This record gives sequence, structure tokens and C-alpha cells, in this order.
Amino acid sequence: MMPDLSYVKDYFDLRIEEIETTFLHFRGKELEAIQRNFERGGFFRIFQKGNWLSTSFNDVESQINRENIDNLLKNALLLKPKEGSLTFLFPKEDKRNYKIIDQEELLNYKFDLLRKYNNILLSHPKIVTTNAIYNDRLVKKIFYSKDGREIDFTIFYYTIYLVAVSRDGNNICDYGLGIGRSKILEGEVSIKELLKDLDNKESEIEKIVKIAVDLLSAESVVGGTYDVVIDQRLAGVFAHEAFGHLSEADHIYTNEKLKKLMAIGSQYGIEELTIVDDPLLIGERGSYLYDDEGTEAKKTYLLKEGKIAGHLHSKETAARMGEELTGNARSISYRYPPIVRMSNTYIEPRDKSFEELLSLLDNGLYICGARGGQTELENFSFASQYAYEVKKGKLGKMIKDVTICGNVFETLKNIKGIGNDLKIFGGSCGKGNQYPLPVGDGGPHILIKNVIIGGR
Repeated sequence: MMPDLSYVKDYFDLRIEEIETTFLHFRGKELEAIQRNFERGGFFRIFQKGNWLSTSFNDVESQINRENIDNLLKNALLLKPKEGSLTFLFPKEDKRNYKIIDQEELLNYKFDLLRKYNNILLSHPKIVTTNAIYNDRLVKKIFYSKDGREIDFTIFYYTIYLVAVSRDGNNICDYGLGIGRSKILEGEVSIKELLKDLDNKESEIEKIVKIAVDLLSAESVVGGTYDVVIDQRLAGVFAHEAFGHLSEADHIYTNEKLKKLMAIGSQYGIEELTIVDDPLLIGERGSYLYDDEGTEAKKTYLLKEGKIAGHLHSKETAARMGEELTGNARSISYRYPPIVRMSNTYIEPRDKSFEELLSLLDNGLYICGARGGQTELENFSFASQYAYEVKKGKLGKMIKDVTICGNVFETLKNIKGIGNDLKIFGGSCGKGNQYPLPVGDGGPHILIKNVIIGGR
């Protein structure tokens, strides 16, 4: 039952979340953890004279009352007024109910699935240990705001993460794969049917083992400048880390340099290059119906036909920059305020096959996967998982320890070919001490000229 907050004169919003989680973990042959948790809590905030005042709590009914809210308003008097306003929404009510029809034996089903994959990882004698994790979160979100929003919907997130660690003497390597999906729940729902997205992955698990073992005999790359083809996973990491974070408006409006670099209409790539953020993709890990300010999710073009086309916004940043809301104010839980975050960020596919892109490499690299990296405004550095030499359009030997460095805007200009084989991967993002936020990223294979590669 939503409390009566009609007496609050300033803008406010209230988020309530009910969260159920399951966590299973194998390390090598040993089962490390089986956990089931439930929590419920809320986050209430008021916007007054350019300042946010907020509080989070577990006992919603006892905390949201007139006395506590009056105390928040009294605290507002202690803060110096700031410039700032919000973009407001039209009133809307959207409440979606669901019923799970197969609660029994679900834990056994999840356990058996993870154990099966872990046993495949352990099937090769050079695999010395594993890290196999299954995790799901059922999150019911209830939202109520001064601008007349009453939202109630539930998301089920489910993820499997598998790593094989290989060893030959003192040489130790590893390779892993994560699969993350989500589903907005409505009507009668079978969790087992949803989890079929994670089933029948035996061939992919066998590939994890093969790559982890092959890495033991791979040589380190020789550093230099190369023409490269990057795979869909690394293309997604580039779209998210190197460009997507620059598109988040809370970075832009406080930084004069970024305002100029990210100005709408600035040309940075070929006409075939388009980068999108889209929370409405069905089933992807970064998908949702409304953000944590009650704004409808929408597809936003960040780069369109090579030009800056849009930015990601909260109610506050949209008002500050005079741009439309995009529905990208998100938080990792009710304990945190919403901040500007991505959803599913990807490079749109074009018309070239993988073989056509390789044929354009006379002497270069095919670089696969990502082990993470770092960005500093427009500069980035990413470590890949493995790569192959390419000579006259043909794949050669595997190499490792490949790091890509560069300036994002120069790199965008050096993209010369875009594949037709889009893939989106589920992952997690960190920002402002909020981790892990469910996101997706991806792209097709991409050909890039003159890439700086760090190595031996």
C-alpha cells in the first residue's frame, strides 16, 4: 500500500524494491556456496532549490511518515541553494502482475545445470581449476512520484559465468565466458523455460577449455601499430567503455572539454557507423521498461551515420542541457540514488561478412574478447583475451597479451569496415561506487586501421 505523500510540495519520488537472489559457486571440484536471500527496502528523495535530499531504509511502512519527511525538509534549509531544475513527466499508472508456475525443484535444476558445465570445464588434464557461477535476481520495482507516476513491474535477471584455468609447469592461463539475460515478468511465468537460454551450451563450454589450453603455447604479441579486426565482444566493450560513458550527460554538463567533443552533430566516423543505447531489446541483460525515475525506456542514438546524435539523461541532466529525457537514470538497488547509466549499448551491423573484413587485412591481427581496461575521458586501454595473426586475409597462429590503446575519437575515424553479424553480451557496469549494474553491450566484427597495440 503506497503511503499518502500528497502534502509534500517539492518534487519527490519513492522507490520500493523486493529482491530475491540465488547464488551457486563451484571452484574446481568443490562446491563453494549455495545461497538464497530475500530483502525489501526503499529509497525516498526530495528535490529542493537545486539540491537532492534522500534516505534509504528497509522498513518502508515505518520510515515513510510525516515526521521523517519533515526532518528531511528541515535539513534542506541547511544547504546552500544551487542552480538546477528537473524535466517532469505526465502522470501515468502501469502495474504488471505475474505468477511463477514452477517454484518446486528450481534450485535442483539450477544446481544440475551449473555442475554439468563445471564438469565439462574439468574434462581436460591441463585444466587445473575452474570458477563456475550461477546467479539470478528477481527484482520487483514499485515507483511513486510527485509528477503522478505509479509504476509496478518485475525483472528476472539470470547469469552463468564459467572460467577454466590451465597450467603447464609454471605457465598458467585462463579463459572464460559469461551469459546474462533478463525478462520482464507478466502473467504466468515458467522460470525453467526462461533458463533454457542457458542450456545446451556444451559446445561453447568445450571452446572455453580449448582456448584456455591453446593459450599455454601462444606467444606474446609484438607491440606496434596494426590494422585489426575486433570481434563482437571487444566491439561491445569499446562501444560501452570508450564511447558510452562519454555519452552520459552527468559527465558532459560539468566538463567544458567534453561539451565541445560531444556536441550534437560533430562528425567522428564513417557514415556506416551508428552506436545505440536501447533498453527495449527483448531479453537482454540491460533491458527494462522504466528507469529508476519512472521515465519510459527508449532507444537513443548516440552516434548516427558517424555523427554525435544524442546523450543519455536523467531528469536533472536533461533539464540542465535542454535535451529530451532518455530513461537512463538507474541504480543498482534501493540503497543508492539513480545516476545516469547505460542499458544495452552496441554498434549497429552493416553489410560485410567476417571473411570480407579479414580479406582487407594484408598483415594485421584478429583480436578477441576483453579482460577489462580503463578509460580517461577520450583515452582508453583494453586488454583482450586472445588474438590471431592475419596474413593476406588468412588467420594464423594464436597470440596473447594483446592490449589496445588509443583515443576514442581517432579510433572512430579509423573504423573502415563494419560486419553483418551483431551479437550482444550480458555484463555488469560500475560507476560512482555502484556495481554491479546489469547492462548489455555488443556489435558486429569491426575493421579498424592504425591501432596501437601494446605487447613485448
